[in-house]
Amino acid sequence: MRLKFSAPLAALREHARWLGERRWRGLVWLHEEEAGPGEGERCRERALALWRSRDWEAPLWLSTERPPDVPSGHWLPPAKARTRLGLEHDLIVFDAMTEGGFDADAFGALSGTLRAGGLLVLLTPPSGAASSRYMARLLDRLSHASGVARWTPGGPPQLPELPADPPRRENDSGDCDCLTSDQAEAVRRLVRLRRRRPLVLTADRGRGKTAALGIACARLLGAKRHEIWVTAPRPEAVEALFERLEALCPQGRRQGNRFSEAHGGRVEFVAPDELSARVESGEVGGQGSCLLVDEAAAIPAAMLGQWLAAFPRIAFATTVHGYEGSGRGFALRFRERLERQAPEWQEFHLSTPVRWTEGDPLERLVSDLLLLDAEPPLAMSAAEFEIRHWERPALAANEPALRDIFGLLVQAHYRTTPADLQRLLDEPALRIATLAAGGRTQAVAVCADEGGFEPELAERVALGERRLPGHLLAQSLAAHAGSRAALTARLRRVQRIAVHPQRRREGLGRRLLEHERESARKAGIDLLGASFGAEPGLLAFWQTLGFRTVRLGLSRETSTGEHAVMVVAPLGPHGEALAEELAAHFQRQLPTLLAFELALLDPEVALALLAEGPSPLLEAGEYRDAADVAFGRREPALARPALQGLVRRAAVAGHHESELAWLVAWAFQGRDTAWLAARAGVSGRRQVMECLRDTVARLLEGDSTVS
Repeated sequence: MRLKFSAPLAALREHARWLGERRWRGLVWLHEEEAGPGEGERCRERALALWRSRDWEAPLWLSTERPPDVPSGHWLPPAKARTRLGLEHDLIVFDAMTEGGFDADAFGALSGTLRAGGLLVLLTPPSGAASSRYMARLLDRLSHASGVARWTPGGPPQLPELPADPPRRENDSGDCDCLTSDQAEAVRRLVRLRRRRPLVLTADRGRGKTAALGIACARLLGAKRHEIWVTAPRPEAVEALFERLEALCPQGRRQGNRFSEAHGGRVEFVAPDELSARVESGEVGGQGSCLLVDEAAAIPAAMLGQWLAAFPRIAFATTVHGYEGSGRGFALRFRERLERQAPEWQEFHLSTPVRWTEGDPLERLVSDLLLLDAEPPLAMSAAEFEIRHWERPALAANEPALRDIFGLLVQAHYRTTPADLQRLLDEPALRIATLAAGGRTQAVAVCADEGGFEPELAERVALGERRLPGHLLAQSLAAHAGSRAALTARLRRVQRIAVHPQRRREGLGRRLLEHERESARKAGIDLLGASFGAEPGLLAFWQTLGFRTVRLGLSRETSTGEHAVMVVAPLGPHGEALAEELAAHFQRQLPTLLAFELALLDPEVALALLAEGPSPLLEAGEYRDAADVAFGRREPALARPALQGLVRRAAVAGHHESELAWLVAWAFQGRDTAWLAARAGVSGRRQVMECLRDTVARLLEGDSTVS
């Protein structure tokens, strides 16, 4: 086989050498001009020939099934692509001809592990045999892209025309541990972190951001900083941090995700949920503590805000254009909280690549193929907006519109990944509606139809005997709320809604949702619904549009760090009856859940949920019990039912002050004295009881039924 392809292989090896001189990486595209029998085997034959053409140091073959000639240690299925993060490869063969086709998330993740001088070999079917709109777009972009080496049967590889002179790469950082001046500046700022002046580090992939955190940790330990906490969505995300720490502190000792120095200092990784639990209990944080957060965009804002308050010295680092999502949405959403909690916060962006040099053709190509570089369109002011429902073939053929839409989704949702682009173009049940001004998209809503199943199937789903992918809302209400009708009815779920960041608070999201509600009503849909992380601001948005809560997850979602809440709005008589039934069922459960499973739910969220229920009628004796607490010496616990009723009446009446949420934490969730004192800014049980009695007194004075 090596002799058969000797000339093409020699050309590709020379191409790899040429890339290595420039510290660049390249893509080799293997495909055939036309579909035919054996096309996949012919592509794999050429890929295997390249695989065997030299002794690659760290090759990897990615496909759903392992080729017989590839050792098991060098093969990986797409679903396990993340296990190679933190490692480096000099050859990656990505087989997109096998069952399942092209895995965009795996491609995005692994492309960043390719070192300078490495080749990424992509096997695809011919353009005429594309199995999806997404694949057709991918092949079209590849066919017109510069910087790609194309190898089809019957001829030598067509190598790209790239600059003849290698770019100069000099370490002008002035820091022997850092590879670029950007990295050196980031380390300098990290080492000089000051109290209540958080640092936000942003960078594209391959800029040495995580390594900078490790260098800073080594220097902080050297300066006798005794305790540094580190967190990230996954331990693998900070592997480069610990690698640099070990290299720079050889006398230290690493045990798993903890590094200890001889003088007693340590750097320890803690998962986000565990870190929040420790902060809540007072185990970590406080004076002198330091926290470094990597990939902050993939961590819920509520958690980041909690840590911001708990750690005097804190840095947030995040990738701006990444395969797991975007740091742009993080910057937009978190900036407001930073301004409020730490107005002297600082920001620094690392732009110079570390793993490769500027102009790397693979980085540019991957960004284009996966739309990692998609940005929101220009903000347009207009009196008139055009609402459009996109047919998928039209959207796939309109690259500018696709970029506008995906750019909005990316900045609005930090979990938007390359695979979401695949779903956007190919998932059959999706509906895409946009609001445009001057020809540029200003808001987008992505919806999907669910339900409409036979009663027998609905019963099996409710009993947990069947699962129905793609029917999140309907299936969840059947399985967790016991509602068979949620599966037999026709539902439409709003999966995503995004508004241009410069056009927010102008009613664009409301206008688009109202249009979708009317469209769904005309189509005979019973309920319009949505599922999202329970947060007071988001809840208020949906509540003002007439949506009612019908379910709340009992545990926090890994992706958001918040409890998932489901809301619905009726679209007709059948939907009205179903929505009323579901909402009433939820409100009956809510007080008991708050006392047990939801005892740690954000009290402001609990207050917003209680406000959706009916306003209870209190008897004269219950008002007397509450008055005895407020103006007498009655132990509040002995009048809890009366106080719960008083709180619910105030919530339904629209009183959402922070002190009322504080009272919810005591009356419904049983929060302990220490938590109540800390939240109220007082000390000791006596002062907590004084706050409680004052709050009850104000509620009684504001209740119109009290004579």
